[in-house]
Amino acid sequence: MNSDLETKEAAPVRRYHRALLVSVAIVVPLVILGVIELSLRFAGVGYSPELLVPCTVRGAPASCYNLFFAAPFFPAGMVQTPRLYSIPATKAPGTYRIFVLGESAAMGDPDSAYGFSRYLEVMLRERYPSVRFEIVNTGSVAINSHVELPIVKGLADQHPDVFISYSGNNEVVGPYGAGTVLTSSAMSMPVVRASMFYHSTRIGQFVTRLGTQKREWRGMEMFLDKQVASSSPEMKYVYANFEQNLRDMISVARQAGAKVIVTTVATNLKDCAPFASQHRAGLKAEELRSWAALVQQGNEREAVNSPAEAVKLYVSAAKIDDDYAELEFRIARCLWATGDNKAAKEHFFRARDLDTLRFRADSRINEINRAVASSSAGAVLLDADKILSDASPDGIIGSDLVYEHVHLTPEGNYLLARAMLVQIVKELRLGSTQPSDADLLSEADCERLLALTRFDRSRLGAEMLGRLQKPPFTTQLNHSEQLFRIAAKAQPSGESPNDTAAQYQWAIMRSPEDTMLRLHFGMFLYPYNRAAAAQQLAMAQPWDGYPVFLPDGTQVR
Repeated sequence: MNSDLETKEAAPVRRYHRALLVSVAIVVPLVILGVIELSLRFAGVGYSPELLVPCTVRGAPASCYNLFFAAPFFPAGMVQTPRLYSIPATKAPGTYRIFVLGESAAMGDPDSAYGFSRYLEVMLRERYPSVRFEIVNTGSVAINSHVELPIVKGLADQHPDVFISYSGNNEVVGPYGAGTVLTSSAMSMPVVRASMFYHSTRIGQFVTRLGTQKREWRGMEMFLDKQVASSSPEMKYVYANFEQNLRDMISVARQAGAKVIVTTVATNLKDCAPFASQHRAGLKAEELRSWAALVQQGNEREAVNSPAEAVKLYVSAAKIDDDYAELEFRIARCLWATGDNKAAKEHFFRARDLDTLRFRADSRINEINRAVASSSAGAVLLDADKILSDASPDGIIGSDLVYEHVHLTPEGNYLLARAMLVQIVKELRLGSTQPSDADLLSEADCERLLALTRFDRSRLGAEMLGRLQKPPFTTQLNHSEQLFRIAAKAQPSGESPNDTAAQYQWAIMRSPEDTMLRLHFGMFLYPYNRAAAAQQLAMAQPWDGYPVFLPDGTQVR
């Protein structure tokens, strides 16, 4: 009896001791890790993961982009940055701050000077001259929604008025995507965010640095062996994570008092063949031979300009295997050649969605953009995919609006900016009536203000031509056609240097604080007048103390 009583009395003591041991086992390692983390910070090891750092711009306090912000998402030596930006510490009365989110297409690649945010900037400035608009484009190469959410959090205390999200192309190939080479891939959101936190700590940075070697950035070519089929189980993480990140971005933006415009993503359907294709699982050797024979026969009919006959053969092949993206593209372009644009568009969509090198936002990504925008308080949808489709002569987006796969031409950027302006006016209630097309600057007027000269159009064409001569573009079915189209844009402009300089001077006179204009003018002047080039580049300095260099590597003093 006494023994039982003593056992009962000792039970709480034992439970206390167990709880104490568990607490010690958890707390002590955390304390040790905390001490190590603080010690590494005190020793100057690693970098701050914050989006913005204090700086001065022309002597005035500001917050500037932290050059180390994106480091946790990229291997050493491969960190990508946006066009460097700064935000004044004081938001002047009557000012609206508009932040653009997204990847390289949102940034304005191949040259951010002519992205949709730049067209939007001059259109707003000219339409509402008494209102100040600060448009900050945070778009960057190779990032995705996992990076964009921390960007929104970093901007939440910068008095935002509008966020524009043009995102979705890199959800598979960007950080933590199913087909990435940048980080671990295709994980559930809790694991992704735990990994992001670890890499943001000085301990994580130190350990990562010890275990990795610097790598060279090689663009899209790096992803050639990262094919992901639409049926891959990993795609469920891609879609779920994108939706969660987008909803969280909207929540953070709304808590900061900002409106949110969520856009769909426009991609080249008609003139961008799939980058890679895979046959359906379980296809037998005999079936594959029959499939290949039908495709070859269809190709021969195409070659003699018999698209109607070719499409019948291709459809027969699809009955054997309809998972092969390139076959869908063949069917689509044959239907388009016969004038059946509606059916062609459906197959162009399917060709993109089956592409196993997933550099373009697919239909499901755009469905998520639409659904989240429609179901989130404080968010509105801008259907960029529909806007550019409607502007295409046959309703199918091609190379007139998208250079290659996702990057918009000046014409595409203008159309998107014009639609954004109308939506922004509505959200910010800038007038009692919505502006009509007649109220808005024409594309030609915008491009005068942006100094998009004939010289620059040729330069952009040459840049894209160089890209198209590298994998994965070289493996596309219609590669030669793409080269022909882009080569025409890359022809020498025939514009005299004096004419080009005069266009820049006029635009700078209209907007002397535009550092992008001065940067491009300086780069243009370099072969002709290095002293004048240095003067313009010095005035393009993103913030005080940031080094500016001439193309030959000489630092501008």
